[in-house]
Amino acid sequence: MVKDRVISAVELVDASIRRIERVNPAINAVVATRFDAARREARAADDAVRRGDELPPFHGVPCTIKDFLAMEGMPQTAGLVARKNVIATSDAVLVARLRKAGAIVVGTTNVPEGGLYLETVNKLFGRTNNPWDLKRTPGGSSGGEGAIVAAGAVPFGIGSDIGGSVRIPAAFCGTIGHKGTGGLLPNTGQFPPPPQQASAFLCSGPLARHVSDVMPLLRALAGPDEGDPGSRHYPLGEPADVDLKGLVVYAVEHSGRMRVSDDMKRGVRSAARALADRGASVREAKLPALGRGLEIWGAMLQELAGDERYERILADSTGRDEIDPRLELARLLVGRSPHTFPALAICLIGRVLERFTAQRDQLAAEGRELAAELDALLGDGGVLLYPPYTTTAPRHGVPALRPFDVGHTAIFNPLRVPITVVPVGFDGAGLPVSVQVVANVGRDHVSLAAARAIEESLGGWSMATPRSARG
Repeated sequence: MVKDRVISAVELVDASIRRIERVNPAINAVVATRFDAARREARAADDAVRRGDELPPFHGVPCTIKDFLAMEGMPQTAGLVARKNVIATSDAVLVARLRKAGAIVVGTTNVPEGGLYLETVNKLFGRTNNPWDLKRTPGGSSGGEGAIVAAGAVPFGIGSDIGGSVRIPAAFCGTIGHKGTGGLLPNTGQFPPPPQQASAFLCSGPLARHVSDVMPLLRALAGPDEGDPGSRHYPLGEPADVDLKGLVVYAVEHSGRMRVSDDMKRGVRSAARALADRGASVREAKLPALGRGLEIWGAMLQELAGDERYERILADSTGRDEIDPRLELARLLVGRSPHTFPALAICLIGRVLERFTAQRDQLAAEGRELAAELDALLGDGGVLLYPPYTTTAPRHGVPALRPFDVGHTAIFNPLRVPITVVPVGFDGAGLPVSVQVVANVGRDHVSLAAARAIEESLGGWSMATPRSARG
């Protein structure tokens, strides 16, 4: 539309800013803005159109990025009080590539403290709410991105995913979310950085309104960078070239361990039927290792991370090597800790797990066996359908009571497989129901092709407007 002069970049950016100003007081998704700079960039984009310049693919399109990704002149806090004054002096590689592709960043979005939690809350910016129901979580750690894209303020945003941090917000908020093949997108310039050996576990990716937006974004963002030794080149196929009649679909409704709601099971069945209607072959698969998803994820991450601890991330800029989570919990009880309870609980859980080396090795071996099993099962033209969580978006605080449920997404990060989350409808409370579409390593275009067919059959994204922003 910008290239064809149907709308100007200035009009687009202004519309995005107006929508952010309307919905953000309710959802608290955008935590830092660059509205004046975005308007200047939009005017320059319109000048380029008038001159007849060669235009990049996202010329003049507004977007947001997760706080973890550095953008010159913007805060990069990771939700840590210790980093409240940190301003990025250069762009992360993905941000630089995004801007080179013509996108205009209007703001950065909220995250959990340090990132390892699926509730987006910290002591710097507070809590982000789900735009469909403000009493519910938008997920994490890219919860700010999920909420602001779902609310229609930007057509896409960039998040990151080490255990479900793109996919869970996409599922809870009803957007498209894509975790690329491990290593497809470099992590250079992201904080907190992953342990070097486990870099391919952390996969940045887009949250968007439509599946068709994802591959153009991947083409703009993908490719190795010397700052991230885990990044590598993968040829990106074309989703339109995937023959759905040759697609083999494995529909798995639950892990066999965590109780999955009927809505989520129906979501998997609906997605399978949508693909079957396009000629795909639907088969059964039993993967018992999925039931130990969180433990396998933790073991494989710990195996590669060595002595890296979450405590060190939380201690950033404090002058200490790491915090003492027990001391900080005591300080929290009297209101004197700069940390949140979930972040401290994760530290303590990690210390307990360190004592079980033999079990860790066994679980990591089980994860490698699952990777080989999935590789053989999916091949070049297969997908696995699996719930991204056990329920639709839970109320604030509830995820802490069901810590193993995040294993539905976490298990796939060490396996490095690409996954697209796509909405398939709504539950009785009007909350989005979504499904994960898993393909084999390097076959991002296969998961996207299947997700596009599901989206076309079942409706995909619908714009959420918080009640307080209606009128």
